Amino acid sequence: MDEEGSPAASMRAATLSGFGQGAGPVLSVKFEPPEFDPPQAVESRVSASTMNEERGPIPAILGVHDTLLGHVAEESAGDPESVPVQEMPADFERVQEAITPTVAWRVTLLEDGPLGSCCVHLRSRLLPMMRAARLRPPGGIDALSVDEIEVPQPGSGEALVRVHATAITRDELDWPTDRLPAIVSYELSGVLEEVTGDAGGLAIGDEVFALTPFDRDGVAAEHAVVPAAFLAPKPVGLSHIESAALPLAGLTAWQGLFVHGELQPTQRILILGAAGGVGHLATQLATWRGAHVIGTASEAAAEFARGFGAEQVLDPASPFVGSIEPVDLVFDTVGGDALARSADVLRGGGRLVAVAEEPSPDIAARVHATYFVVEPEREQLVELSKLASDGVLRPAVDSVFPLEDARAAFDRVMSSGKRGKVVIEVDHA
Repeated sequence: MDEEGSPAASMRAATLSGFGQGAGPVLSVKFEPPEFDPPQAVESRVSASTMNEERGPIPAILGVHDTLLGHVAEESAGDPESVPVQEMPADFERVQEAITPTVAWRVTLLEDGPLGSCCVHLRSRLLPMMRAARLRPPGGIDALSVDEIEVPQPGSGEALVRVHATAITRDELDWPTDRLPAIVSYELSGVLEEVTGDAGGLAIGDEVFALTPFDRDGVAAEHAVVPAAFLAPKPVGLSHIESAALPLAGLTAWQGLFVHGELQPTQRILILGAAGGVGHLATQLATWRGAHVIGTASEAAAEFARGFGAEQVLDPASPFVGSIEPVDLVFDTVGGDALARSADVLRGGGRLVAVAEEPSPDIAARVHATYFVVEPEREQLVELSKLASDGVLRPAVDSVFPLEDARAAFDRVMSSGKRGKVVIEVDHA
C-alpha cells in the first residue's frame, strides 16, 4: 500500500510538545513508515537526540513507542498527539526496551541532533517469529499455551538451534515459577543454525542434541538459544525424536552410576525403577560397564527391564533382604518405601545414589548416601551419543505429541504406566 493514509506512505513530519520541564522547544519528528502492513511484527528503532551548549544531551523519549506505532499504523490527518518526553541528566545515555507480543522497540539517546531540538527517526523491519510452548502465570498444565514470539538471538558463547524434537519431564512445570512466562522443556534435538562460541568442532548445519540449563528459558519452540558448550553431535542412526529422549535421562543415569556411584565392572547394582525413564538407560549403561544388574519393576514392566539387561527383576513391594545378595551400589529413581528399604542390602562400603528424593537422615547416617540433580555436560553427552550410535544404548519413547498439543503431552507425562520419555515434535512445514 502506498496511497495517502497507508502505513507505507512517504515519510512525513510531525511536531511533539512537552519537551523538558514545562515550556520547551518544539521537537521535530520524522517517520519512516515500514514497507509492510500491520499488524505484522515489527522492530522499530527510535533515536532521539539534542545538543544544548549549556546542558549537553538532555532528552530521552520514554513511553514513545505506542504513539509512534499509532502514527505509522494510522497515518491520521491533522496534528498528531503530542508525545511525552522526559528530561534526563547531562551526558546521560540510555537504551530502553519494551517488548509486546508483536512489537519490539529500542529507544536510544544520541548526541547528533540540531541545537535546541530533538530529531526522532522511526525505522521498522519484519521480526522473525516462531511458535513456542510457554507456561504462563500462575503455572500448571492449564496455564500452558503455544504462542507466537520473536526468534531469540544468540549472545556470546551461545548457539541458535532449529529444534526438531524436545522431551519433557514429569515435574518440570514447577521449575520456572519465578520467571513466567517461560518456554518449557530442557532437552532437544535439532540442527545448528548459528554459533558464537566454542561448539566443540560442530559446524553450521550439523545435527545436534543437548540438555540445557534449568535456570533459563526452555527449548519447546521452533528455535532455541542454548550455551554452545553443551551441544553434542546427535547420535547417528537415531531420529530427532529418539535423540531428544536421551539427554536428561541419559546424563542422569551416567552421573548417578559413574560419577557419584563409581560403578566398576563385576560389581553388583540394584536399580530401583529399572524400567522407568532414567532407570531403563541406567540398566543399559550398567550392563555395558560389566556390572551385575538387579532391578525393580512392576509385573507389567518386568520383561521391559529384562530386555534392557537386568539379570534379576524384583517386584518393588517385595522384601529386598533375603531376596538378593548384598550389592555394591543402589541407584534409586523412584523414592519412597523402596528407597528406605534398599539401604539394608548394601554391603559395607557400598553407596546409595538417589535422584527421586533425598535419602532420610536415618539412611544417611547408616550408609554412604548421595542425592544429586543432573547437570548439562558435553563430554558425557558425547559418550552417550557414541553408545547410542553403536546400538549399545536405546532410549525408549513412550509417546509423541505435536507442539500444539503441549498440554496433552504434559497430561501424559504425569500419568502412570509410561514406557520411556514423552516427546514433543516440532513441525517446521
